[in-house]
Amino acid sequence: MELTFTEQEEGLRREVRQFLQEHIREDAANAGGLVDGDEKRFEAAKEFNAALAKRGWIAPAWPKEYGGLGASIYEQMIFNEEFGYYGAPDTGTRGFGVGMIGPTLIVHGTEEQKREHLPRITSGEAIWCQGYSEPGSGSDLASLQTRAVLDGDDYVINGQKIWTSGGHRANWMFLLARTDPEAPKHRGISFFLLDIKNTPGVDVQPLINMANRHHFNQVFFDNVRVPRHNLVGEENRGWYVGMTLLDFERSRISTTAAQRKTLERLATWLGGLPVAKRERHRTNLAELVIENNVGKYLGYRIGDMQARGLHANYEASVIKVFQSELSQRIYRFGLNALGLAGQLRPEQAGAPFEGEMSEGYMLSVPMTIYSGSNEIQRNIIAQRGLALPRS
Repeated sequence: MELTFTEQEEGLRREVRQFLQEHIREDAANAGGLVDGDEKRFEAAKEFNAALAKRGWIAPAWPKEYGGLGASIYEQMIFNEEFGYYGAPDTGTRGFGVGMIGPTLIVHGTEEQKREHLPRITSGEAIWCQGYSEPGSGSDLASLQTRAVLDGDDYVINGQKIWTSGGHRANWMFLLARTDPEAPKHRGISFFLLDIKNTPGVDVQPLINMANRHHFNQVFFDNVRVPRHNLVGEENRGWYVGMTLLDFERSRISTTAAQRKTLERLATWLGGLPVAKRERHRTNLAELVIENNVGKYLGYRIGDMQARGLHANYEASVIKVFQSELSQRIYRFGLNALGLAGQLRPEQAGAPFEGEMSEGYMLSVPMTIYSGSNEIQRNIIAQRGLALPRS
């Protein structure tokens, strides 16, 4: 079976591809999307988002009345694939703003919230981060303890968030906080929008990851006052708002495309080796290419379901597990195939692939933990996909 896009859709792909080739600086390309560390790369990501905004391409999936193109599911898939393949850099505007909080506001937000926040996302001005995980609440997110107490026209928030990607550069945060400590843990939680740069009592502290990069942060709230109009949805119903958001987060087509480019680079490198070395590695590389194609079509399956009005649930868990573990296998293969030179970091002279293999290997380790650990995803697959009992 040959799965193809229409000629019109392929024309869009060519247009997007040409734009990316012209506008992504070589030193700013970022397979993971959200840039970290270097300020020059962050500024380059801001410039790239500004160029997207001029074409109305920041949020192509959104309805036109909210600044999008009203793009079809298949057109969205094309944007995501090409962005992933070419390493379109981001500041938090697209990943968190377009991919997560924007759609959530479209579903649950008031008209005032939509008017305030959606245009600032499609212009590239708003840089968002996510305040979900806490030191004791990760995969079991409903056990979170950050408190929000209504005081007049404000909620007063106290507590801590952790693993806040891009929090040191964001100007807005969406977060979950407990507003009713007596309610069952999935209830009594509310969803808030926080002006993280201009609100007193917010303390953002860096966390350095195992690749020695500043990507994550821990954020402390000390009597932080959030206006009541920044509550999204109903008080104590924030869990359901938050779960709407996560449904938008778990699309993996761009990751598959980024992995395809890595595999292509490895194949080109392997083709230049002596016959004996090619023979040693080519079968393993071929298996990874096949597996990545499986990942692509798992992603296409989800897109097709959405195009037919169906809700992808355990199907999204399947691809999250498959793809995150595949990423680890790809970079482990690349690291081992390169030998000792594969351990060189991007900033070290002579690093093969500009240090992509060592960097990718370390960054792939937590992929099976974040966005819902793979153990949790397997439970979802077992219960909702295979109808197995909970115990």
